[in-house]
Amino acid sequence: MAVKELRNGEAVVGTMIRMVRNPGIVLLAANAGLDFIMFDMEHGAFNFETIADAASMARTRGIDCFVRVPELSKGNVSRCLDCGVTGIMVPMIRNGEEAQKLANWAKFAPTGERGLGGNGAHTGYLDASKDPLAFMEEENKKILTIAQIELKEAIEHIDEIAAVEGIDALLIGPADLSNSYGISGQFNHPIMDEAIQKVADAAKKHGKVFGFHAGEALTRKWIPSGLKLRMSNMDINLLANAMKEINSLRD
Repeated sequence: MAVKELRNGEAVVGTMIRMVRNPGIVLLAANAGLDFIMFDMEHGAFNFETIADAASMARTRGIDCFVRVPELSKGNVSRCLDCGVTGIMVPMIRNGEEAQKLANWAKFAPTGERGLGGNGAHTGYLDASKDPLAFMEEENKKILTIAQIELKEAIEHIDEIAAVEGIDALLIGPADLSNSYGISGQFNHPIMDEAIQKVADAAKKHGKVFGFHAGEALTRKWIPSGLKLRMSNMDINLLANAMKEINSLRD
C-alpha cells in the first residue's frame, strides 16, 4: 500500500477523483495497478458517507484511499480519518502554525491530539481488549498527513512547515502556485522552478515525502529531485479523453 511504500522510501502513483461518486472507482484504480486514489472534497461534491464506503472498499483491495479536505479544520480532518481514509491533504497550507494544526488533528498522541473515538470510529476498530497506546502508535504509522504547497507564502515558510513533527509529505499544487506568483499556467517558469526546488530541498532536509499533482510531463520533470508521491490527472480528464477517442469513430 502507498503509505507503507512511501515510508520505505519507494515511489507511489495515483490519481485524483473529483466527479465519480460510485465507490466502485476504487476497484478500477486497484485493477489498474495504482497505489492510491485521492478524493477531492475541496472541489468535488462528496459527502462523508461516500468517503467511508470508498475507504472500506479500498482496504479490501490493498489500495490506499486519500482525501483532500475542503479546508483546514478539525472536523474535516478527523471525520475523514474516522471514515477510514489513510491519507489527509489540506490545501493552501500557509505556514508552520497551520501545518501544526493539521498534524495535531491527524495524529494521535503523543505526536498529535486526534480524538480517540473507540469502536466504529477508526480504521482498526479499537478493540476494548487492545492497549490504546499501542493502537494509537500503530494507527499513526498508517496515516499520511500531506501539506499541499500552492501559495507563495508557503514557499516563504517552507522550512518551518517541513519541520513540523507529524507532517509526512509536502505536495505541490502547480496551478495555484503559479497563480500565487502571478504567472498563471507557466509551470516551467524559472520562478516556479526555484519555488518547487525549495520544497524538494526542504522535504529532503526534514525527511518528508516530496509530492506533486500534475500531468505526466511535469511530473517526470521533478522525479530526479526526489519526487516520490506522484499524483497525476483526475477522473474527469481521464473520462473526457476516453470519450473523445470514441468520438473519433465519426471519421
